Amino acid sequence: MVLESTMVCVDNSEYMRNGDFLPTRLQAQQDAVNIICHSKTRSNPENNVGLITLANNCEVLTTLTPDTGRILSKLHAVQPIGVISFCTGIRVAHLALKHRQGKNHKMRIIAFVGSPVEDQEKDLVKMAKRLKKEKVSVDIVNFGEEEVNTDKLTVFVNTLNGKEGVGSHLVTVPPGPSLADALLSSPIMAGEGGTIMGLGASDFEFGVDPSADPELALVRSTQILRDKRLG
Repeated sequence: MVLESTMVCVDNSEYMRNGDFLPTRLQAQQDAVNIICHSKTRSNPENNVGLITLANNCEVLTTLTPDTGRILSKLHAVQPIGVISFCTGIRVAHLALKHRQGKNHKMRIIAFVGSPVEDQEKDLVKMAKRLKKEKVSVDIVNFGEEEVNTDKLTVFVNTLNGKEGVGSHLVTVPPGPSLADALLSSPIMAGEGGTIMGLGASDFEFGVDPSADPELALVRSTQILRDKRLG
């Protein structure tokens, strides 16, 4: 079973006020991060997750911890402000991973990007090469501003993956579907065997096996019912 430390980068720019993902881009991220935290710690109790923001000076909200409650309480206090700095945020996340307690843990960054990435492509390539050398994987959830970001982020992930072509993922989510639903069916949530990490089979009513993880099943059912009301 893979031991992993994961830093989650959330987009908290002014763009997160948009309502093309229900209820807002920011709250849609909160639902998706909730699922990531549960699945990472569920798949291995020794796994750790941390949280940083990509806007407003790329603040570390929580250092690496197995305590999902602590992460989620910090996440729900995040407010939209300013613009994102993608490369700076990834750099801060990498620094946090270097301080992980379990040095045998694989390092992963999961970044939510729903604002225009202003960094130059050459800077993204340079960053990706450094991360590849340090054996850091990066998964990116590209949503909301995919028209302007997809080409840049594709170059970033392809550089990270190199000739092997595996390890990091770019998942582009068009407006409409729930971010959490898109994440559940994405390679980001698939373990090495292709199954959803820590969540059981995905053919249950809310995409989660309630007997395997009743807490997460309740979270998903609440999110879906809320989205139906808002829709």
